[in-house]
Amino acid sequence: MITYLDTSVSVWLAQKSLDRISAVALDHLIHTATDCRLSPTVLLELEFLYEIGRILLPAADIRRKLEVEAGVTVCDLGFPLIAETALRENWTRDPFDRLITAHARANSLAWLVTADRRIREAYPRAIW
Repeated sequence: MITYLDTSVSVWLAQKSLDRISAVALDHLIHTATDCRLSPTVLLELEFLYEIGRILLPAADIRRKLEVEAGVTVCDLGFPLIAETALRENWTRDPFDRLITAHARANSLAWLVTADRRIREAYPRAIW
């Protein structure tokens, strides 16, 4: 079962701050998700957060930590499909939220672990 991680969840998982992840989301990640992925959009947002000093590690380091320690991979679903899907994600003006949600939706309505209330309201397979 494919499950995407949003940006915040990716940071918390890389930091091993599991107490920041809800019990429901953590249970899903441990017992249900068999294929955890990051949208490349998450990597871009992570790098922006690093550049402005909001997180301590660059995106490449977080990606490596998640891959080695948790088996999380970066999804290679084609960008044209994601962009086309994002055209219909008109509930937000945040380009990162829009693309991350579109990525999960475009991949057969995959699960998306997110603490973001607006994403959870807009996306039917968001978990928190």
